[in-house]
Amino acid sequence: MAYTHQHFEYVKPYGLTAIEPRHKVIIVGAGPIGLAMAIELANHGVKATVLDDNNVVSVGSRAICWSKRSLEILDRLGIGERCVTKGVTWKVGRTFHRDKEVFSFDLLPEDGHKMPAFVNLQQYFVEEFLVQRAEELGVDLRWKNRVTALEQHDDFATLKVETPDGTYSLDADWVIACDGARSPIREMMRLEFDGELFEERFLIADIEMQGNFASERWFWFEPNFHPGQSALLHKQPDNIYRIDLQLGWDTDPEMEKRPENVIPRIEKVVGHSDFKLDWVSVYTFQCRRLRSFVHNRVLFVGDSAHIVSPFGARGGNGGLGDVDALGWRLAAVVNGAAEAAVLQGYDRERCYGADENLLNSSRSTRFMSPEPGVERLFRDAVLHLAAHADFARPMVNSGRLSRPCVYPLRAPDAPLPAAARPGAVAPEAPLEAGWMTEALGGDFVILALGCDAPQTELRVLTPKLNDTLRRRYLGDQPQAIYLIRPDQVVAARWLTALSGDVEQALAQSWSGAA
Repeated sequence: MAYTHQHFEYVKPYGLTAIEPRHKVIIVGAGPIGLAMAIELANHGVKATVLDDNNVVSVGSRAICWSKRSLEILDRLGIGERCVTKGVTWKVGRTFHRDKEVFSFDLLPEDGHKMPAFVNLQQYFVEEFLVQRAEELGVDLRWKNRVTALEQHDDFATLKVETPDGTYSLDADWVIACDGARSPIREMMRLEFDGELFEERFLIADIEMQGNFASERWFWFEPNFHPGQSALLHKQPDNIYRIDLQLGWDTDPEMEKRPENVIPRIEKVVGHSDFKLDWVSVYTFQCRRLRSFVHNRVLFVGDSAHIVSPFGARGGNGGLGDVDALGWRLAAVVNGAAEAAVLQGYDRERCYGADENLLNSSRSTRFMSPEPGVERLFRDAVLHLAAHADFARPMVNSGRLSRPCVYPLRAPDAPLPAAARPGAVAPEAPLEAGWMTEALGGDFVILALGCDAPQTELRVLTPKLNDTLRRRYLGDQPQAIYLIRPDQVVAARWLTALSGDVEQALAQSWSGAA
């Protein structure tokens, strides 16, 4: 591979020679979601211990498309700007049927945002940056510590952990399973996914080459270089290109991964043989999730809780949405500011978010790989019409790209812009010094626009109004009061509000989606 993997140091854990005090939080899995979870908790004053059975970042690019919202979360964690600097920024996607463009989109047509619509950056870079940030914050990272058993009690859980020097036990008030799609924790608890497994396979090939492809998302239906199937191309840093090729269900994954079979396919895509294979994998489409993400003292986050087909960039971005919704709640429970019942708010909201991702991903999968009969006739008709009729072009579904869902909150609302309604992430906007996402921070905030804030113990933000703030938060109203949660989701809003209104909305906000 073009990327040089650093091996992180294994340190003999204290628990091998003495009983460790009960931990507040143990995170299983040091992928991007587990690391982000540890940093988010550290930002809220909670020290977590992270266990991982390996000692390197991920092999292969894996998740590469990081959405604007994910970049805002990563920025709060301390690595957002670094990801943007290293990554390939893009916002335009183009869809082709054979050799004709039938649809294009611009994901961020308006200025006034700190972060771009999307950045392509290999997962191993994101993990590397997160490891470095976690180390800066003093997170206890334990490499080559593999969890082999789990036992739950009323108010804590016990983990059995295997290391190169032997096995030891750890107790924790809370265990967060961030151990991926094949989650050993999920298997230990005999929990099953609900959902669909699609009979379709795609080949992923990362290649290293000098190219002049635009920094855009290109998707083809039935291209001349791959007849009857679909293909996708993304540009990544360091002259790495991601190519996805539909294979069909009857193919042999191990055979398809062999270089002698991959290279001729890639030559047809790029039109030459002047490239090097960097990483190859074959994946199956799945759209499934756990019924619940909260199981007493074990909380499931990311791919351990839900898995979607990769088109739409909803896997890693959905996992960061989980981190966003859980971090502030769990920290409040650990710090004694809230009861454990508030974690049901995490469960409701992220099950809702997962269902939205699963729905969009399933629709994309069916459009790319329709069943014979009506599904196929509809897909082919849409592609044919899209070449000639404007109304058909938005119906071309090659993966509706990840966006933060709007939670269905029962909360005070007012006749203000829909983009800033309760349940939505507070819109980004430039301020006199910095950006709205930076100013909101990681606590509850009262945002008072064009008026004084009611008297509360919460932090108050009263930015000077500009055209972007007016457009995104006020519309045609002269003033407004917003209550913003620690995850920067709008909890409630009013044209005018009293202290009691804010306190009541604050109490309701812990329970999350209805």
